[in-house]
Formats: sequence, structure tokens, C-alpha cells
Amino acid sequence: MELRTILHIDMNAFFASVEQSANPELRGKPIAVVGGHGRTVITTSSYEARVKGVKTGMAIWEGKRACPELIIVFGDNKKYTYTSTRINDIFRDYTPDVEAFSIDESWLDVTHSLSIFGSAVNIAHLIKARIKHLFDITCSIGIAPNKLLAKLASDMQKPDGLTIIEPENVSRTLEHMLIKELCGIGKKMQQHLNMMSIYTCGDLGRCDETRLAKKFGIIGKRLKEMGQGIDHSPVIRYGKEEDLKSVGHSMTLERDIDYPVEIQRFLLQLSEMVGSRARRYNVSGKTIQLYVRYADFFSSWGKQTTLKQYINLSDEIYRAALCVLNTVELEQPVRLLGITLSNLKHHSEQLPLFEDERKKIFATQAMDSINDRFGRMSVTFGTLLPGKEKAGSHVIPPSWRPDGIKSVDVQ
Repeated sequence: MELRTILHIDMNAFFASVEQSANPELRGKPIAVVGGHGRTVITTSSYEARVKGVKTGMAIWEGKRACPELIIVFGDNKKYTYTSTRINDIFRDYTPDVEAFSIDESWLDVTHSLSIFGSAVNIAHLIKARIKHLFDITCSIGIAPNKLLAKLASDMQKPDGLTIIEPENVSRTLEHMLIKELCGIGKKMQQHLNMMSIYTCGDLGRCDETRLAKKFGIIGKRLKEMGQGIDHSPVIRYGKEEDLKSVGHSMTLERDIDYPVEIQRFLLQLSEMVGSRARRYNVSGKTIQLYVRYADFFSSWGKQTTLKQYINLSDEIYRAALCVLNTVELEQPVRLLGITLSNLKHHSEQLPLFEDERKKIFATQAMDSINDRFGRMSVTFGTLLPGKEKAGSHVIPPSWRPDGIKSVDVQ
């Protein structure tokens, strides 16, 4: 197998850095970016705030207690998505093989670019310089033989770091590295592995594969490979993604709600967001999943229903989601709602036989066309007006990508 050279680029305190770059009065000061005027959870904080103990997920009052001089900034999602898109354009000047992992992280496979730019280190320095010059923000870059190790390396020196893991140094680097540092091992997985006396990547790499498979099933082999620093997954460029499995969206509400009419309105908004993306990519689905998180943050549930026919019209998605909701008695006020359309099929557009159904499709296409041109919710359902479309989350969903079906319009 060809030895690869992968870069992982992680923008440092991205939202906060963009705000400090845009407003010189914020530079060098402890700031915290929050998602909306109603919710009080910190989305990210500047490094000046982090050294004072301000962390993502804190309530504003907690951040203020840790750092009394903390400056609260309400997030501007359009500013962040614009900056992220332009930064990914820079990446593609060095390789077409760019995979956005999130709004502030991307992998680059520069294996075939080395003969042009000299070395991976040179490419990293060029990218750092251009981002700093154009946006006055910094990034940390990891260079390694695969995606897993490149991401690990980018986290090792922050902010503005550059770390290289050479193939011959993989075992030494991982031997005493805690397993929680590996991308893909969350808190629950860490707890299960710790109960098996597995604490470091070295422990994981040496663990018997049969033992891991007995505990974790088919991912047991993958876990052992992760402990050994093995990752064969390719960097998937835009337009080369695997077949779409689902289309979904969720929103954290600016205040907890329990009135059925309010919940229904947010479900309609989510249905329109999911439906418009499904129609844009010419897919329909038979399975609708509804996800609800309660006000205590920890309690949640997800239920789904599978229909007899494929759908992608917003009102049909809404009715199906509403049917799921009506099977459950809500135990608390609702903090977060999500809808996912799955069990998909790609299809060529074929107009229905009956005139009423054709009119509905024509009206939907007209609404999609206007919203694509002038922005989401320029034309929408009367239930969502006036101004009610802005009552949801102002936080960018983790699934956001600069391109493709993951590219969600943000407020």
C-alpha cells in the first residue's frame, strides 16, 4: 500500500478567533461566543478566556465566575461559514483531496502534491501564512501517515502548532498516549475500555482482538487498529462522498418549551429544512425519526416510523414526525428537537397523475427556488411568520460542511 501523507488542519478557537479578527477591540481579551440571546451556554471561548478556566458548554454565569472580565459575544454564523468556506478554498490550492470534518477542521491528502510544493511541512507553512494574512487567525496542523494520526498530531500543540508523526515513530508516540486522545473514543467507550484495564493506546494495541470483539462486536478489530495507529480510511473530497444514508437537522431551542403548539411549529420548521435539502439532492425517504432532548439536558429519546411510500415534501415529513410525537407523553419541557429522513432512494422527478398533487409539487419547487436565491425562509409556511423562524438555535450543527448536502443554510 502506498505510504500517504495526510494533514489535519484545526482552526484555533475558531468562532472566538473570527470575532476577535473582525473587532480589533476584542483582540487579546477573554471572550466567549454564545449561540443565541436566549440560551446561555458558551459555544467557544478565546484562549485568553480558556487560561482563566472558561470552557465550552459552561453557562454564562459559570464563565463569569471563572473570569469576571469575560466579554460575551453573540455568534454570527454567516461570518463563520463564509470564513470556513474560503479557508477550504485555500486548501484546494494544494490538493484536490480535501475532506471537511467540521466547520473548523479538515483533512488534506497531499501525497501527490509533494513533488510540486517540496514537502508536507512546506505546504503546512504556506497554508498557515495565507490564513493568517487573509483572516488574521491561526490554525494547528498535524502531519502523519493517516487521518487518525494526523488529527491526533494537530491536537498536540495548540494554538498555532505544527506536529509531525513520522511512520517510524508511531509506536513510540502512542505507547503512553491516553486512549481518550484518539478521535472516535468518547467518554462511554473510554469507561468500558478502562474497565478492561486498557488506559493507553499501547494497552489497546496489545489487547487480544478476540477479547475486544467479544466485548464490542465488529468494531473490536477497528479498536485494536486504532491503538496501533492504523487507519486505512481515505480522504474523501467534495462530490465523492458515499451514498447518502439520511438527511437530518436538529435545533437547540432558545428556551425550554412544553406547549404543543410551539413544539409543532418547530417541527414544521425542521421539516422544511430537511425537506428542502432532500429535494435539492433529489432524494426521498420512507423512515422519519424524531429526536427529543428534555430540559434537564441528560434525558432524551428517539423514535421512528416507516411509511409505505417515499416522501420529501415538507408537510408530509411534518405529518409523519407529528404522528411519532403523538405516541409519546412528554415528561419534561423540551430543550432540543431533531428530525431525520432515512431509508432513502435517489430518483428522477416524475410528476404525479392527479392535478392537486402536481400543483403542490409546483408550489414547493417555486418556494425552493426563491429560498435558494434569496435565502432560507424567504418564503415559508404562514405558521412560521412573522419572525418566528428565528426562534430556534443559533448554533451551527456539527454536521455542517462547506459543500454538498451537509451544507445547511445558517442564520
